[in-house]
Amino acid sequence: MVAYLKLIIKVVGEFLFLFGLLAWIYGVLIQLIHPEWLTLGLSHIVPWIRVDTFTIISFVVAAIGFLTWRLSKELRLTQN
Repeated sequence: MVAYLKLIIKVVGEFLFLFGLLAWIYGVLIQLIHPEWLTLGLSHIVPWIRVDTFTIISFVVAAIGFLTWRLSKELRLTQN
C-alpha cells in the first residue's frame, strides 16, 4: 500500500510539473507575442482569471510538481 501511494505521488508530481511548465510556456509566449492580452480574461469560461495571473500560478504549480517528483525519486533511491 505504501509503495502504491509513493507511485501515485510520483506520477502526480510529474503531471503537475509537465502541465504546469507547458501552461507557463504558453503564458510567456502570450506575453512576448501579444502583451496587450495580459489584462484580459483567460477564456470566456473563467474570465475572472487574467493571463498574467494564470502564468504565475502555472509557474508555482510546475515548481511544486517538480519538487514533489524529485523528492519522491530521491526518497526511493535512499530507501534501496
